[in-house]
Amino acid sequence: MTTATLTEARLREVLATVTDPEIPVITIADLGILRDVAVDGDHVTVTITPTYSGCPAMDEIRADITTALASAGVDDVEVRTVLSPAWTTEWMTEQGRADLRAYGIAPPTVRAGGPVLLQLGRRTATVVCPHCGSSSTEELTRFASTSCKSLWRCRSCREPFDHFKDH
Repeated sequence: MTTATLTEARLREVLATVTDPEIPVITIADLGILRDVAVDGDHVTVTITPTYSGCPAMDEIRADITTALASAGVDDVEVRTVLSPAWTTEWMTEQGRADLRAYGIAPPTVRAGGPVLLQLGRRTATVVCPHCGSSSTEELTRFASTSCKSLWRCRSCREPFDHFKDH
């Protein structure tokens, strides 16, 4: 890739192929952790924010970003991780939510904006089963295969499923 073709839009197209290593059906763009792409001559800076500060997938995501850009001819890449402002599920795209649902993971609740309320004790929100669409579900455990998901079961179809936690 020459300097003339190093546009932010072109780089975002390349980065749109990078998926989350823990949930490979969602891209880092649709997940909302891709914060910024900046071009300065031949130097590209990509800014990402983890879903939570201890996310173990960040090293692999950084490597995948570098590999994707290198395959497009970009060799001078800096991947920056920023923690503030903290990532929120509000940054997830509708496409990302649909991809999670199709994969069998209930996406986080879409909020109408405003602050996220602190809930103490058991969760009372309704989580819709991604398999059959029933809202008759129950949380089995707050922590599932990754820290960003909880394990649920549908009372209608009896299938277990992950729910991407609201942040």
